[in-house]
Amino acid sequence: MIARFCAVAAALTAGPALAGGLLISDVFARAVPEGAMASAAYMSIANTGETADRLIDARAPIARRVEIHTHIMEDGVAKMRRIEGVEIAAGETVTLEPGGLHVMLMGLTGPMDDGDLLPLTLVFEQAGEIAVAAPVIALRPRAASHGHAGH
Repeated sequence: MIARFCAVAAALTAGPALAGGLLISDVFARAVPEGAMASAAYMSIANTGETADRLIDARAPIARRVEIHTHIMEDGVAKMRRIEGVEIAAGETVTLEPGGLHVMLMGLTGPMDDGDLLPLTLVFEQAGEIAVAAPVIALRPRAASHGHAGH
């Protein structure tokens, strides 16, 4: 259970985080049942600064591996693909959301239950590391998940 990471999460708030001109808001992660090996986290990243930045990595204590993913359509099938980063232009907002860009959490070491708080470290080229707390919520399944559990 993510509660094991309360020492880290206690220093975080589930509200917006502002660092290096980046405002991270609307952060949440998808609840998954015990035994699930993957989940995803989503958020909005607004660049209030005057220079572009890039989300290049992320870490979460409950995941053995964390990657930045996008969805592509290939031969009529939605597929997830790892990407090297997400550009956030000055004055722009990028939204990571189900069915689009997201932070993929793989090799989960425990359950992610509705109501938990997931400590998540986002790594940017310019702003460096920004720690956020992602409330874990149960999402309704999408009608056509194309075998990707609605990521």
